[in-house]
Amino acid sequence: MIGKLNHVAIVVPDLATAATLYSDTLGASISRPIPLPEHGVTTIFVELENTKIELLEPLGDSSPIAKFLADNPTGGMHHLCYEVDDILKARDKLIACGSRVLGDGKPKNGAHGKPVLFLHPKDFCGTLIELEQT
Repeated sequence: MIGKLNHVAIVVPDLATAATLYSDTLGASISRPIPLPEHGVTTIFVELENTKIELLEPLGDSSPIAKFLADNPTGGMHHLCYEVDDILKARDKLIACGSRVLGDGKPKNGAHGKPVLFLHPKDFCGTLIELEQT
C-alpha cells in the first residue's frame, strides 16, 4: 500500500536558524517557508536526491506541534510521510485493520497541495505516520 518515503519531519524551535543550518552548513537546497494555517505550522522543505526533510515550526499558540516543542525544546523528529496512490482507499483499509486515523478522518491538503492524513503513533511502533496521496 505505501509507496516512497516522501519526507521525514523535524520540529524546530526556530525555522530560520534550522534553514540556515541545512543550507549553509550542510549545503542542502531548501524551499521558501510555507505557512499552513490549517495545520498550525510553517514548513520548509530540505530537498535531497532521494527524499525530503520537512522542518516544522509552530504557527500560533494553538499549533498541534506546540506541545511537542514544549516537551522537546531543541526540537526533534516528529513524523514520517509515505506516499499512497489513493488516500481514501488506504484510509479505509487501515481503519478496517484497526488503525486509528487522527482528526475527523477526512484528508486535508498538505504542504504540497495534495491530500494528507495522519495515523496514530500508538498503532505504528510509536511513530506518527503521515500519508500523502501521489
